[in-house]
Amino acid sequence: MLGTDLTRVLGLTKEVVGTDIGDFNITEKEATVEAVSSIRPDLLVNAAAFTQVDQCEKEEEKAVAVNGEGVRNLALACLKNKVKMVQISTDYVFDGEKRTPYREEDLPHPLSVYGRSKLFGERHLQELLDRYLIVRAAWLYGAHGPNFVKTIMRLAREKEELKVVDDQWGTPTYTLHLARAIDALIETGEDGVFNVTNRGSCNWYQFACEILRLKGITINVVPATTEEIGRPARRPSFSVLDCSKFENTTNLILPHWKEAVKEFIEHEGV
Repeated sequence: MLGTDLTRVLGLTKEVVGTDIGDFNITEKEATVEAVSSIRPDLLVNAAAFTQVDQCEKEEEKAVAVNGEGVRNLALACLKNKVKMVQISTDYVFDGEKRTPYREEDLPHPLSVYGRSKLFGERHLQELLDRYLIVRAAWLYGAHGPNFVKTIMRLAREKEELKVVDDQWGTPTYTLHLARAIDALIETGEDGVFNVTNRGSCNWYQFACEILRLKGITINVVPATTEEIGRPARRPSFSVLDCSKFENTTNLILPHWKEAVKEFIEHEGV
């Protein structure tokens, strides 16, 4: 989902070589180093990840292999070829105990296998490379993959009532906007960790209600607690990210999440 938008956005001003699991598997060290060495890029952007949060609880070994060791393999390839690397990370590296937006320097404390595996990836990158960008994003949706927006619209057609959690807060982020933000960060030449999301915050219940309002769909939406829904993976109750470092570095402010989801629904014909 993000990789497709990144390829499109970065390709407007750069020569982009897009690869997928059919080209090589990042969990295989030798194949990864060989693939990167054959391309010899100036910059490597990794959008590959095992992102099914609940499934990661059942397949911890795979989650660590992809989100942790896979990043290490890419970083080793970048080290060998003197390449800067951009790694996409997540708000789920935090535990949600802080009630104000998380800054880049806040101490991570993930609650789930997914969050831990993504943090492993961050740490491998930081240990191996001097030049890197870690972009922490959140609640992604876009045109080219399964996501919450599409799921809500599908369920609204199938059910008479929806039950959505209202005690998890974050920021829905449109992958096209995130891709443009990453491009802007790359252009600055800066290194380090950056939080990047659309502006504002909401809970999943509010997000669902806004999606249905924009689509003109009338259905009863019932707020529920995380405990009532009972998902396998623990999620932070509050994972809003402070993006002021990104904004000050790039002079770019992403649209509010409500504007973003409206643009997505109108422009992508969802």
